[in-house]
Amino acid sequence: MSPAPRSGEMDQSEETVRLLAALLRQNAETQTDAILELSRAGFGPTRISELLGTTVGTTKVAIQRSRRKGAP
Repeated sequence: MSPAPRSGEMDQSEETVRLLAALLRQNAETQTDAILELSRAGFGPTRISELLGTTVGTTKVAIQRSRRKGAP
């Protein structure tokens, strides 16, 4: 088991998630693509917006528009 993070530091799992989200954001053509990938991976709108640095509203709209178009 890893030691608890020091004040102001994140734990290793959070660090990993944020690094992977940064890679996704960098490689996705659009923010919407990144949002939809994270949504398909099981992340909720609040967590997605937190990871991508956008608003919950933007995230929800992207997911809803995708569903209306019939995307998974």
